[in-house]
Amino acid sequence: MAKNLEHQFSMLVREIRKEYVGNGPKEITTKFIGSWAISEMKGNLTNIEKFMLHSEQGERMVHQTRTTFVKEIYRKQEVLLRFENLMKAKVIRLFSDINLDEDIAMTVFVFDQPIEGK
Repeated sequence: MAKNLEHQFSMLVREIRKEYVGNGPKEITTKFIGSWAISEMKGNLTNIEKFMLHSEQGERMVHQTRTTFVKEIYRKQEVLLRFENLMKAKVIRLFSDINLDEDIAMTVFVFDQPIEGK
């Protein structure tokens, strides 16, 4: 059951990213550990963002936009509710970052109760 829930969680992450960013990651892996859901996403950057990475200023802009904007998406109550309904637990904290050189993003969702083994 946990693998199916991890898959559903990953698909929800992709769906929300597509809705708000315009494209979703090419590959997502989610693992549950205690009260954490950790999603690793590969293939996040758009062609424009890849072009912007050719300058230091562009790299800063892409990193700041990707991390700040993603956190803003997950502050929206309607977005949080989709995760909370799936997991039957409340999101209490979120951490997100992206490694632009490798085009890998990580988001850690912290829930108010253990989700591992659900």
